[in-house]
Amino acid sequence: MTQIDFYTHVPDKLRAACALSAKAFAHGLKVAVFCPDADTAHRFDRMLWTTPAIAFVPHCAPEDPLAAVTPVIVDCRGEKLLHDEVLLNLRAEWPPFFSRFQRLIEIVSLDEEDRSRARERFRFYRDRGYDIRTHDLSKPQDQ
Repeated sequence: MTQIDFYTHVPDKLRAACALSAKAFAHGLKVAVFCPDADTAHRFDRMLWTTPAIAFVPHCAPEDPLAAVTPVIVDCRGEKLLHDEVLLNLRAEWPPFFSRFQRLIEIVSLDEEDRSRARERFRFYRDRGYDIRTHDLSKPQDQ
């Protein structure tokens, strides 16, 4: 069953997604980042070129010729899923294919609308019996 982690109280969702992608990559995991639209995917792609500042996180789009061997896939369509390790959801709704992944990461910003949509996703997963862990990033021990 998919392990679900909610990271809450995040001031900058894309920066947190970059940091979590880099951390997963450092642990040898493959990550699919599911963006809400092409513009967000492009901004996230640009951020990964500089985050973290002293390293590089290999990433590309799912249609890139090197996608099958690239650890981080930045996607806004969800039509070509290349692995089943970690799915990082940046969309407001739950990804319809989340259960095929070993782990799902949800990031919740400080924005009230985003928090409300995250609560809906949390209830959706919980009501289906998924074990959910939460990590409050406003507290130093969870960072």
